[in-house]
Amino acid sequence: MNPPLALPPGMLDAARAAYASPPRAYHHFGHVEAVLGHFDEVHRGPGWARPREAWLAILYHDAVYVPGRRDNEARSAEFAVAEIARWMPGAGVDSARVADLIALTARHGSLSPADLGEGADGEDRRNLLDCDMAILGAAPAAFDAYDRAIAEEFRGVVPHWLYRIQRRRFLRGLLRRERIYLGDFFHRRLDAAARANLRRALDG
Repeated sequence: MNPPLALPPGMLDAARAAYASPPRAYHHFGHVEAVLGHFDEVHRGPGWARPREAWLAILYHDAVYVPGRRDNEARSAEFAVAEIARWMPGAGVDSARVADLIALTARHGSLSPADLGEGADGEDRRNLLDCDMAILGAAPAAFDAYDRAIAEEFRGVVPHWLYRIQRRRFLRGLLRRERIYLGDFFHRRLDAAARANLRRALDG
């Protein structure tokens, strides 16, 4: 986790605290650290047009997370804007850009590459969403742990039979897509592994 900007003392601790409440099986700070690891991969590869905004969007993208709620991303975006204003006033960070990137994560599985625009900014959007979905193309054991953790987060929120129907619908929808990953950087490396994981999950 190598931030492309200097964080004021206390800012990272405050973000960690946000991810600790409520307790989460998957969308905790460990998930953020994993996604920031993929941020570093992009940084070493094709690069980011606006690395500071992309890094902060990843830091805060699941800061507010209550399973079953439809406004988690919007509330996380609002939290990010407030935290940037609190900790980094005058730093020149485009907090509106951060909020827009976070808001896009509510649309996983429904966007095509063309939906995200052209040029370097479009590539940032594609790569950020792909960083968040990289777990789909992880090694089978890591994918299976993720799949179990998502189910655990919804335990007691919706009946298990309903969760299973909705989850399988989402996974089938991903598998039917021409591209699971929106940018070429992740598509080339992870598409085949992601499809194998999704088929295995659906067969189970």
